[in-house]
Amino acid sequence: MPYAILLGAAVALSVFFFWIGRRAARATAGLDDQLGRYLEDNPNSILQDSPMMRSAEPSFAERVLAPAVRNFLNRLGSLTPNRNVETLSRRLETAGRPFGLTVLNFLGVKFIAALLLGAAGFALFAVALHQTPTIAVIFLIIFAVLGFYVPELWLSTVIRSRQRQIVRALPDALDMIVVCTEAGQSFDQALRRVSEYWHDPLTDEFNRILAEIALGRTRHEALTAAAYRIQLTEMSNLIGAIIQADMLGVSIAKVLRVQADQLRIIRRQRAEELAHQASIKMLFPLVFLIFPAMLAVLLGPAIPLILETFGGP
Repeated sequence: MPYAILLGAAVALSVFFFWIGRRAARATAGLDDQLGRYLEDNPNSILQDSPMMRSAEPSFAERVLAPAVRNFLNRLGSLTPNRNVETLSRRLETAGRPFGLTVLNFLGVKFIAALLLGAAGFALFAVALHQTPTIAVIFLIIFAVLGFYVPELWLSTVIRSRQRQIVRALPDALDMIVVCTEAGQSFDQALRRVSEYWHDPLTDEFNRILAEIALGRTRHEALTAAAYRIQLTEMSNLIGAIIQADMLGVSIAKVLRVQADQLRIIRRQRAEELAHQASIKMLFPLVFLIFPAMLAVLLGPAIPLILETFGGP
């Protein structure tokens, strides 16, 4: 009975603080412009509406279940203060909006993870391990805080993985863009051609750039937004060179060829760096895993003979 009272009090206190945070932080309508709101759910919606990219009829889960789950997560996410919304929105854009998550969706996921892990910690220490109510509540809070930050760790992992995929795909995609531009196509047509042949995070960004241009943004603005979204030095340098060539009237094909050569050199240097680090990374598995097993196999048969020789008369 005391456990149930403490758990109910903790839940009530959490709801009270969420309500205070919601009253203190009002959602600002100026966080995203009209283009951002249009592209929030699906950055490639303009391209998917074309006859070439139109897919089959969406399933029941896409039409009913997914909007219901997102609406529920939005209601949970609206309980949080609005201080870090812009930073979180930028991180989600850098991650490519996994599973179509918006800021409120992600905050709702954080609340659900906090509640689930908090309840799991309370049940573990109060019911399974039969600890005192004070210890159980302490671990409830600890597990709730951990659950609140677990989605942040997952988002950081997704961002790093996506950035690695973009870096790996950039030189090959840039070579194809150079071929297309030298063949007489415009830069936008070259981006569309690359997007037709490959499907990876880099081509998703190309589709996003084309969609923003189709919605009325200038090429300069769309490319600058892409560099801010991806947060990669290689991509920022490439976009900066393209914008400068466009402003000065220099041939984009020549600029892209120089950038492709530089990216190829950087990729080779990065591979050499990883190869040099391989010997150091292999040291710990060798010392703690492989060497003890080899010693056990080699010296194991000799141990009884050694004990028999030196152990007794």
